[in-house]
Amino acid sequence: MTNIQQLKQELLQPSEALISDLAKLDGDILILGVGGKMGPALAKLARQAIAKAGVNKKVIGVSRFSEAGLQEELNDSGIETYAADLLEDEQLQLLPDVKNVLYLAGTKFGTTGKESFTWAMNTYLPGRVAQKYKNSRIVVFSTGNVYPLSPVSWGGVAEDRLPEPVGEYAQSCLGRERLFQYYSVKYNIPTLIFRLNYANDTGYGVLLEIAKSVKEERAIDLSMGHVNVIWQGDANEMAIRSLHHCETPTKILNITGPETISVRWLAGEFGKIFGKTPLFMNEEQSTALLNNAAESFRIFGYPRVPLKRMIELLAAWVQEGGQTLNKPTHFQERKGQF
Repeated sequence: MTNIQQLKQELLQPSEALISDLAKLDGDILILGVGGKMGPALAKLARQAIAKAGVNKKVIGVSRFSEAGLQEELNDSGIETYAADLLEDEQLQLLPDVKNVLYLAGTKFGTTGKESFTWAMNTYLPGRVAQKYKNSRIVVFSTGNVYPLSPVSWGGVAEDRLPEPVGEYAQSCLGRERLFQYYSVKYNIPTLIFRLNYANDTGYGVLLEIAKSVKEERAIDLSMGHVNVIWQGDANEMAIRSLHHCETPTKILNITGPETISVRWLAGEFGKIFGKTPLFMNEEQSTALLNNAAESFRIFGYPRVPLKRMIELLAAWVQEGGQTLNKPTHFQERKGQF
């Protein structure tokens, strides 16, 4: 195992805070949409924390499992899995009733041209899931895309800012939130909406995209000149711990890192490591898609993996030719067309 792989494994270990929270959590954990970008690592993190807490609790993952070998990999990690298409109601109803639900199901990439499927996944399905799991507590993954672009000088928008989604993807995500909010009130379901802005791992994310562009000497679009990022492991920890913070009416929580980061500066940092001069196109605008996650830091503390460490890790991963996913973030998009 190389040093970079070993470091990545170390960063996947659960914190003492997560272990303590899972020791106090009643009931098993169900992850709907476990086959996506964050789901497998989230499930494994929960399983490891439960083992270290010494409690008897299941982690159950549900997905279509279109990626070959993933279901077996999760089973081998001690995670109970179900292959199901959640849009097929008879398959949804056959799933086990579980006290704690982490809702990761949804679609973003390639939504342009598939608008009806996007709305079915992001807005219709949440209503069906909320009715199925009306006796559970639910953490709902959402996105900062429901917010409007805001002046960079604001430092991001907080949870009290009213949504102004741009484009059908963001509109359908607000629909997801509204359906869960409706059923939270109707059935008294403790719910938390987890508005995440740009998780990063070695396989995907804004940092990886910028790093690869610098190394391959491709121009970086500065139209969205500032971003927020957080390490995927930190976001996953906060998601699991959010099960203790579900409320009725629904609580909304922004999740991202503490910095408002210049894309130009990020490229420059990777350029120093790679010995490359970054190339750019377009100019920075006065607004960007930015979240203020101060409330999450009050609840959970600051992320464990700081920005500079993420940059060093991603640069080393790119230099070693580490495996990546072909799932671009489209963070440069200003008109909501994904």
